[in-house]
Amino acid sequence: MRANLAYGKTELTLDLPDAWNAQVVEPAFPPALPEPLRQLGAALEQPIGTSALREKVKPHSTVGIILNDMTRATPNALILDALLEHLSFLPKQNILLFIALGTHRLMSDPELIELVGVENYEKFKIIQNNAFNCETQTYLGKSSQGHKIWINRDLMNCDVKILTGFIEPHFFAGYSGGGKAIMPGMTGLETILGNHCAANIAHPKSTFGSTHGNPIWEEIREVARTANASFLVNVTLNRSQEITGVFAGDLELAHAVGVEFVRQSAMVAVDGLFDIVVTGNSGHPLDLNLYQAVKGLSAASRIVRPGGMICLAASCWDGIPDHGHFKQFLAEADNPESILKTIMTPGFRMQDQWQVQILAQVLQRARVYLYSDHLSDAEICSALLKPTHDIPGTISQEILKLPHPARICVLPQGPQTIPYTV
Repeated sequence: MRANLAYGKTELTLDLPDAWNAQVVEPAFPPALPEPLRQLGAALEQPIGTSALREKVKPHSTVGIILNDMTRATPNALILDALLEHLSFLPKQNILLFIALGTHRLMSDPELIELVGVENYEKFKIIQNNAFNCETQTYLGKSSQGHKIWINRDLMNCDVKILTGFIEPHFFAGYSGGGKAIMPGMTGLETILGNHCAANIAHPKSTFGSTHGNPIWEEIREVARTANASFLVNVTLNRSQEITGVFAGDLELAHAVGVEFVRQSAMVAVDGLFDIVVTGNSGHPLDLNLYQAVKGLSAASRIVRPGGMICLAASCWDGIPDHGHFKQFLAEADNPESILKTIMTPGFRMQDQWQVQILAQVLQRARVYLYSDHLSDAEICSALLKPTHDIPGTISQEILKLPHPARICVLPQGPQTIPYTV
């Protein structure tokens, strides 16, 4: 059989012997919407659970439009075109574009141009959230979990706050989209560290497809409410990153409708655990580095047996990466157990600890091999993973060790699939 993993901007084709009887598990993507720009415009006119966007905006209003950064496949330019057409009565100086970086690195000018289009780059002021600079944030009190809420000051000065993004399964927030544009996108580091703390990451509800009762998702929603989120514009995408649905309107109601739409296609039942799971990380742009590729591993770990093997294919053109503390944390660790002991130490807090914690949890469950064109074997080993240059060959070696016929699963779309056992 032939399996095509989403990998970089193309695909990675795997030829697996038919005798292996590998199961391929992937989302049942809906077809792309015709005329997506028109569909976006219609959703702004007839939103879910609230009045049309233009009715919320006065001629003197300042409007902040929050956009995902380059690590997400969100069609930012298309969404932005629809919003700007809808708000064409406003002078351009009344509209600010915000890049929801969270703790990600700043985007370069060429990257910003690719994100929003050259005309919008030249016409509008673009503010990239700097979670590390307290002077750019304003304090809004504490959440019900006791975490301090710091939000970008320029965003809070806007009369109308529009949250954009796309909805897909998320490995600890349940689903992306919704309030994530603000938390962690536009918050300060202290707020992110609180939300992504070790206890929250370890919570059994902090996983793919889980919202209510998930402490991370619950606080994301609370922080977005506290910041007075005005209007949501979320989309869903297929494997070609074409728009399959538009969900605009009230923050909670529109997101809930979008989440249900994604749940129906992304939740896929399997008949038990597997000895070997092969996964990608949804391809470009999500597999740009190993930090992001933990999401694909987390999806695979849901259905691999304890002591089994996961093979991950991720381009990692951005490295492990060099920015943040993810690379350093892994390089200094001896094993998954030492990682979790450090992270669970009372008072310990470090940027990127959440991603390291989840990787350590996966490594406690299974051995992980990584296929990547852009990471050396030494770099892969420094991250506590095993390199592979031949995924079918690595699987063959694993099969020889098993006392029974191997159960093998392939997740071509990685974390866009939420497999679960029945």
